[in-house]
Amino acid sequence: MFSDAESSVENKDQPFEIKTESDSNDITEHPHDDKSRPYLCTVCYKQFTTKDNLNYHKRMHSGVKQDDMYSCTQCEKRYSSRRALSVHMNIHSGRYKCRECGKCCLDSSELAVHRRSHSGEKPFECTVCGKRFITSSHLVRHSRIHSGEKPYKCRVCDKAFSESGHLNTHMRVHMGEKPFECTVCSKRFTRSSHLVGHSRIHTGEKPYKCHVCDKAFSKSDDLNRHIRVHTGERPYKCSLCDKSFSQSYSLQRHKRLVHSNSRPYECPYCGMLFKIHRQLKLHVRIHSYAKPYSCRH
Repeated sequence: MFSDAESSVENKDQPFEIKTESDSNDITEHPHDDKSRPYLCTVCYKQFTTKDNLNYHKRMHSGVKQDDMYSCTQCEKRYSSRRALSVHMNIHSGRYKCRECGKCCLDSSELAVHRRSHSGEKPFECTVCGKRFITSSHLVRHSRIHSGEKPYKCRVCDKAFSESGHLNTHMRVHMGEKPFECTVCSKRFTRSSHLVGHSRIHTGEKPYKCHVCDKAFSKSDDLNRHIRVHTGERPYKCSLCDKSFSQSYSLQRHKRLVHSNSRPYECPYCGMLFKIHRQLKLHVRIHSYAKPYSCRH
């Protein structure tokens, strides 16, 4: 059985299909898979897969005491329903425990998926590039590289994302939330991965090396982008014209500049509107009289 996210992909005219070798052994993926999140919190703009999850989240804003929730007697976690607590208790009871490493899972489906990490089984294959995946949801997310699909749209600005987690992280930009702090310079970040990458500025570490040339990078994403210089790969295709790009941000920039009339970036001094943030940044220098480039002579 495939998840809702898979069904939505299969129903569209995409240049790929899901290929699997697990016929009768297919399982329903865990609820944490990359599914649609149609329920929006109007206070902080977080999105949720079910109305129950949204109502549980709203308690944080309404001031409902945590004592009114269902508490786990083994740890500090709290849940909005008895059923959610009951499923969580499977972890403590060891009902769905991995014999290889001892990890306890929430249910049989999660355990079956986890076992693949030990067996090396990857039953879900991309029919475009042949890459294989442990879970169907991972294949669905990967397939969006080829299709260019970005179904998770920010309701504040015009940005769109291929994964719901990326949208949730993006919302911190609008909320001003930066929970991850550098212990060296106290700079704060919206994502833990950004903090890890930033910390290498202080250590000078560049663990990601190109196997073609001698360049090295502090972030894996930077290496992956660099590799396309050698391969000439342009996986991000514009759905409105025949152009393609090696970087996802280049595709989004192209769409905003060429195909969109939206101008979400407003100058705080004169109210002039711009399609991309860089245009606004350059324009603001007119008002601030900033001249950051000086002649060394």
